[in-house]
Amino acid sequence: MKTKLKIAASACFAVINLALTGCPKENEHAEVPPARVENGRVIVEPGSPPAASVSIETAQPPAAVTLALNGRIVWDDNVTTRLFTPFAGRVTKIHVEAGQSIEAGAPLVAIASPDFGQAQADARRAATDFTLAERTVSRLRELSEHGAAARKDLQAAEAELERARLEKERTAKRLALYGAAADLDQAYILKSPIAGVVVEKTIHPGAELRNDQMLASTPQLAAPLFVITDPTKLWVQIDVPERDYTRLCVGQTFVIKSANLPGQSFTGRVDVVSDSLDPSTHTVKARGSVVNDRRLLKAETFVTVEFTLPPEAGTEISSRAVFLRGEKHCVLVEEAPGRYARREVTLGGQRGGRCIITDGIVSGQRVVVEGALLLERMLNAASAS
Repeated sequence: MKTKLKIAASACFAVINLALTGCPKENEHAEVPPARVENGRVIVEPGSPPAASVSIETAQPPAAVTLALNGRIVWDDNVTTRLFTPFAGRVTKIHVEAGQSIEAGAPLVAIASPDFGQAQADARRAATDFTLAERTVSRLRELSEHGAAARKDLQAAEAELERARLEKERTAKRLALYGAAADLDQAYILKSPIAGVVVEKTIHPGAELRNDQMLASTPQLAAPLFVITDPTKLWVQIDVPERDYTRLCVGQTFVIKSANLPGQSFTGRVDVVSDSLDPSTHTVKARGSVVNDRRLLKAETFVTVEFTLPPEAGTEISSRAVFLRGEKHCVLVEEAPGRYARREVTLGGQRGGRCIITDGIVSGQRVVVEGALLLERMLNAASAS
């Protein structure tokens, strides 16, 4: 009898346990309806399967951003000269070395040049011809005064004197242009037109030089003999992506940072923004100037150029919240907890996984970041049915 009672009690507890464990599940499914679409909105009740796949983000006003661009340090052409020889010849003496500071007019190299000797000879001959023409005119004037010379002969001599004077001035000024005298030594001295530092020297004693090497197509031949500059004033060439060039303007300041100088920065200013794109890289070339008083920055160094830009107009959200519907950009906006509606938006700039919305939503609205495509498929299915 006791055994029968125990069996009956066990069966009763099993029925109760089944009721406690089975019934709530049925009630749970009954209480949480599946996600559905009503009036063009997706309704996802808390606890329904799609709810766990949806994450929300609040749209924020855009913050000031730092635009980091690639740059290259180059010499400032306003204080730089690249010197070639105007005469062919052989190097006899080099007066300066790379890294040396020099004054304007300082001799750089002596060149034995027959071409320069010809220029000297032309100047001497022109001076001699002028002297002879002067004497001829003086003699003919005296003869003409006594009626011993024809008037036309005097006029011809005076014309020849004027031609001789012009030729003398031309040849003398040519020599003066190169800072040389009319002595027939055939020794041309190449001098520096500016004060600065010799930052490049590409010649050696005894080298044969050509006066047309600046026109040669071979880089080794086309290299200047000397480059003289002021290394405390530099330019930085900046590559600006096509999407960002409208955010730069002349006069804007920037900060230069170099991997070779950790913890140090240099301030510069934009001088030029190109009016065209580089066809090979599709970037806009900009140029800035920077003061290099301590001479820490070196020419041809690659650097990072950082611009602090003011906030853009619009609203900032994650790029994952935006999807394409045909040719239009859209987001899903949370109108109320679990209620999502599609909104068409206009995109502004994009950077670092974030994008600017210029029209369609405002700051403070909540948009779907994760699960947007799942909800969009539900909207599309409801529209198709």
